[in-house]
Amino acid sequence: MSSSSATILDQIIAHKRREVAERQSLVPVKLLERSLYFENQPLSLRKYLLRDDLSGIIAEFKRKSPSKGWINPHAPVERTTLGYMQAGASALSVLTDTEFFGGKNEDLTIARRYNFCPILRKDFVVDAYQILEAKSIGADAVLLIAAVLTADQVLSLGRFARELGLEVLLEVHDSEELDRTLHADAVNLVGVNNRNLHDFSVSLDTSMELAQRIPAEFVKVSESGLTSAAAIEQLRGAGYRGFLIGEAFMRHSRPEKACSTLVQELRATEPVTVL
Repeated sequence: MSSSSATILDQIIAHKRREVAERQSLVPVKLLERSLYFENQPLSLRKYLLRDDLSGIIAEFKRKSPSKGWINPHAPVERTTLGYMQAGASALSVLTDTEFFGGKNEDLTIARRYNFCPILRKDFVVDAYQILEAKSIGADAVLLIAAVLTADQVLSLGRFARELGLEVLLEVHDSEELDRTLHADAVNLVGVNNRNLHDFSVSLDTSMELAQRIPAEFVKVSESGLTSAAAIEQLRGAGYRGFLIGEAFMRHSRPEKACSTLVQELRATEPVTVL
């Protein structure tokens, strides 16, 4: 990993640890457990991605990124996420990191209020407290990033999430991360991030190369750089059922319309069933 990418990741994780410690002191676990969402039965991201009547798209609400700055600071959560689902997305992903991505927990809670679909909490999980927090704000699944966690941490955090009824999307960038952190009893889905951590370039070759290394029991999700129906069809051919798309939608003034256009293009490529 280059010094620049390592520095950004190090900054994010160091800040996240301080942030989590502060939140724990302000909002104890007992208070999280009193949330009206805490007793809800989470929806299955895995099942929704495997449905043949849906697109497989996990549409992401993302205001900014550390590398590109503000992408869309003014998009309303309610209209955008509801529009994503009306457009034909299978699920939602909501960034809740404030410092680096401009998100907040309330974004996910608003999305939960207006949508009956699986919602992935997209954040940098470094502590079990964040998994309890995810459940309390209405998430159905959490992201664990192999690049910032040890194998033991993935195992313990993943098992804890699943004990709470949440599903786990493990994000990997290469075969080393995959082989080191993949545990069947801790992970439901495997996300391959096509963004290179060394130079931030994006290539679908990453997903294609790792496709055969991911056991069939895990739902495969491709992340980053997905901008066309042709790319999604290519990935489907390699066994992917989930396609996480954020920036390609969010850079438009109406992200939900960009999502609708892509879903319509996908449907146009599907074979017509003759009765």
